[in-house]
Amino acid sequence: MPQTDLTWNTALLYPAPDSSELETDLGSFEQLAAAFREKFFEKVASLENSALLASIHEYEALQNRMSKPFCYAHLLFASDSGNETFRALSQRCSELGSRLSQQLLFFDLELMALSDEQFESFSSLPDASKYLHFLEGIRKFRPHTLKENEERLLTRKDLTGVRAFTKLFDELSASFSYEMELDGELRKFTGEELLSLLHHTSADVRFRAMTLFLECHGEHGIVYNAVFNNMALDHGQEMELRNYQTPIQPTNIGNEIPDEAVEHLMSVTEANYGLAQEYFRIKAGMLKMEKLRNCDIYAPVAETERAYSFEEARALVVDSYRGYDPEFGAIAEAFFSERRVDVLPRTGKSGGAFAMGISPELPPFLLLNFTGTLRDLATIAHEAGHGLHFVLSQKQSMLNYHAPLPLAETASVFGEMLLTRRLLDNEQDPVVRRSLLCAKIEDIIATTFRQTVLTRFELRLHNERTNGLLSNDRIAEIWLEENGKLYGDSVEMIPAYRWGWSYISHFIHSRFYCYSYTFAELLVLALFRKYREDGEAFKPGYHALLESGGALSPTDTAALAGIDITDSGFWQKGYDVLSGLIEELRLIA
Repeated sequence: MPQTDLTWNTALLYPAPDSSELETDLGSFEQLAAAFREKFFEKVASLENSALLASIHEYEALQNRMSKPFCYAHLLFASDSGNETFRALSQRCSELGSRLSQQLLFFDLELMALSDEQFESFSSLPDASKYLHFLEGIRKFRPHTLKENEERLLTRKDLTGVRAFTKLFDELSASFSYEMELDGELRKFTGEELLSLLHHTSADVRFRAMTLFLECHGEHGIVYNAVFNNMALDHGQEMELRNYQTPIQPTNIGNEIPDEAVEHLMSVTEANYGLAQEYFRIKAGMLKMEKLRNCDIYAPVAETERAYSFEEARALVVDSYRGYDPEFGAIAEAFFSERRVDVLPRTGKSGGAFAMGISPELPPFLLLNFTGTLRDLATIAHEAGHGLHFVLSQKQSMLNYHAPLPLAETASVFGEMLLTRRLLDNEQDPVVRRSLLCAKIEDIIATTFRQTVLTRFELRLHNERTNGLLSNDRIAEIWLEENGKLYGDSVEMIPAYRWGWSYISHFIHSRFYCYSYTFAELLVLALFRKYREDGEAFKPGYHALLESGGALSPTDTAALAGIDITDSGFWQKGYDVLSGLIEELRLIA
């Protein structure tokens, strides 16, 4: 794949940001939304069942049509937030989206207000079956929904409230570049390149890289403080207006998981923090260190760290998926051959990685920040799994396209497991196998224990913000306290880690999303164990799970693959798998 092909080809959506096709689409939406509103406003409750179904079809078609230009704008902005054309288009779409939401939110409200008798009557219509989960999801918010004019006001103020602070966070974070001495030479790094040095063989390099990254964020602490405080304040005020009891409650309702079940998930995770501490002590011994610092957690255990070219990484990931199912391999390969992946880090590009599923008719895209580490290799497998999920769920219509949030990470984490298994099965060198085991254990720790730490921090931040403005010192205290529960006396946190909260975009983009990683990791450990036990018999159920998109609840979706997430001992089973991996490592450490 030539260097010029390592950026994504957004012309698959529109020829250019100034194209007539894009302008035509964007210019049509307000008229379409106004026509829909005129046709159905204050009439939904009076519609016969067949007419109600037709209105949902019309609404779905409008949502489907709007997804293309809005996602296109997001892809351009994510690729280069410093580009003025991309920034202007992103802002235009944000403002247009706000106006459209105000025009169309009546429909959700009127669907929500249908009497139980009306809903039951509509549910008996055979062709309505595929929309029942969508409608049930909306209707669960009925106790927390305001009148239409009030909802429109809230949507309108978001444009200069949470959306503005989100954009500020993104633009500031993407603008950073760093200078650090490496191998006797002063070099420039992006944030992703700097964080990749946490996998460097030198403890000094790891410490300096993490310190530089975090202290740069600390230098902009006034801005990050304003962003986090205002996001929490806004959410707190909305909670009060909507009569929610806890900051996480709206997320849990949307996820269709009771508050008690989420608390149980996190409590079981916290009860197993000792496993992580046990691993950190083993790794300290492997590195001949008295105690790990948190900048050492991802240090390589081999004398020289294996670096992967992108071509090699691509082939390994595609082969891992192909080895499970040729169809899965073809879907993964298409991301690269069709240039639907943006690969390399650069200033102005969004950090981290993501997969964007647009609609059932349009191809998904992946964003990476590849630097050649084993962790980056796992990230490709992870995001390709998301992309696979988006492709398979294209059997659903737009309103059922996106998987329920707790299951959104299932295919991605399963893909990482496929990659790990392929690497282990084809590697005879015990030194390399030890590195692979460490990488997998660290990944499980990061996607279960760390995500619970993040969720606990986020909850405390929101709860304490109700009592007044939080200083950066207080935010740092909360952050270090929650991380300290995970690390115990097995890991020392470096001084700059007091700013470790400031760069985590999930806190800004997807409130209380992080526990979904814990949910998914433990679910996938159960799924993968079932796959290893059942072989080919497992595959149809897993395929059905991915194809179902958002058509079913998380419980019913997992049941397609033979998993009962209501089992009281379910979460502990995942940690039993982790315990076995740590013991396997101990024997060869």
